[in-house]
Amino acid sequence: MSPLARLPSLKLKLGIVIVLAILVTLATVLIAANSGLRTRWGAVIALIVSLASVQVVARGMTSPLRAMAAAAEAMARGEHGHRVPATSRDEVGQLAVAFNTMAAQLETLDRARRDLVADAAHELRTPIAALRASLENTVDGVEEPNLPELLVQVERLGHLADQLLDLSALEAGAAGLKRRSFAVAELARDCDADVRIPGDLRLDGDFDRLRQVVTNLVENAHRHAPGTAVVLRAASTTGGGIRLEVEDRGPGLAPQEAARAFDRFARADRSRSTPSSGLGLAIARSIVELHGGAIRVESAIPHGCRVVIDLP
Repeated sequence: MSPLARLPSLKLKLGIVIVLAILVTLATVLIAANSGLRTRWGAVIALIVSLASVQVVARGMTSPLRAMAAAAEAMARGEHGHRVPATSRDEVGQLAVAFNTMAAQLETLDRARRDLVADAAHELRTPIAALRASLENTVDGVEEPNLPELLVQVERLGHLADQLLDLSALEAGAAGLKRRSFAVAELARDCDADVRIPGDLRLDGDFDRLRQVVTNLVENAHRHAPGTAVVLRAASTTGGGIRLEVEDRGPGLAPQEAARAFDRFARADRSRSTPSSGLGLAIARSIVELHGGAIRVESAIPHGCRVVIDLP
């Protein structure tokens, strides 16, 4: 560790280094003069000693910068696991802390990117495999082409592509909101749910996006709790906001499943045959957060699942 590591200011450190260099130079010149050396030789020796002492002191000040340069080169190659030691309390130490934070965030984003690519490939594989099998059977003359089934698989691919683009735009902040004031009851139009929304309740937001959220949640409830009643309710909160709830009477979610319900491609039960891309809740979360709200999953009583949305 540098002997100046505990000092909180880089300017103070540089000042100390300059003063140290001057003192070392003067001391060396005086020693050389008292030893009978010529002035020019004394000056040369003083310069060498001064540079050596400054190098020793300043090395610890610049080591985090060298470490950051090496880590940045590694990160440019895609190696995001590198961190630099933050041993000082000055601006360089603060830069090292910020660098480590940035590196951790990049590592998380890179892991999320790899997971997204892997999950998207997995989701695309099923309809593509079905299309390929049907087309191969048709080419081999084994069976006649099942056009309705082919259309279903093509529509599934198109829906997945649309959802991926939609989610990407939402997470990048490229999807702007078209706000207007509207009656909350309008969100429930044509929804297959038991609607319990006061007619005078109004909300300011993007109607199309919020309707997309409500429709998605109701369809998701029917998909995972078939044959049970789905309730859609809304009410004003004490803080002047609006709370929306979509509740079903299905099997519900385990705590670990609820914690990751809004992750991309997350599913409560991958063994179910109900077709789902696993992107609906992730899109819903992005839309709600764009409105400055929050969304969460709760357990319903006595059983079932409740998705709660709080909007300002």
